[in-house]
Amino acid sequence: MNPQLEGIEDLAGTYVFDLRTSHRALKLNRFLWRMIGADAREDFLADEEAAMKKAGLSETEMALVFARDWLGLIKHGASFFVMEKFARVARQTNLEVYAIMRGETFDEFMATRRVPECR
Repeated sequence: MNPQLEGIEDLAGTYVFDLRTSHRALKLNRFLWRMIGADAREDFLADEEAAMKKAGLSETEMALVFARDWLGLIKHGASFFVMEKFARVARQTNLEVYAIMRGETFDEFMATRRVPECR
C-alpha cells in the first residue's frame, strides 16, 4: 500500500482515486470525459444504453449512470472532474450533485452553506 494512504479507510467519506482505481474505471472515465463533445452528448441523449454499450461500460457502470448514482460513481472510480461533464448532460449543477452525494435535498444542503440564499 502507498504509505501516503495509510489510515485513509478511517476517514469517512474519503474514496481513493489512484492508478489502480483509474485503470479499473478507465472506460467509465473516458465515457464521462467525452461528454464535452456535442456528438457524444447527442448520442447519449438519443439512446443512453447504446452509447454506454458502445463505450464498453460494464453492467455495473451502466446501472450507476442510468441511476445518476453520483456517490456510487465516485466509489466505483469515476473522477469527479469528468463526472462534472456528465452532470451537465443530466441537467444537474455541482451543488445539486453535492447535495445528492450527502444524502440531502438541495435546500437542506444549501442551508449548510455560508451563503444559503445564493443559487
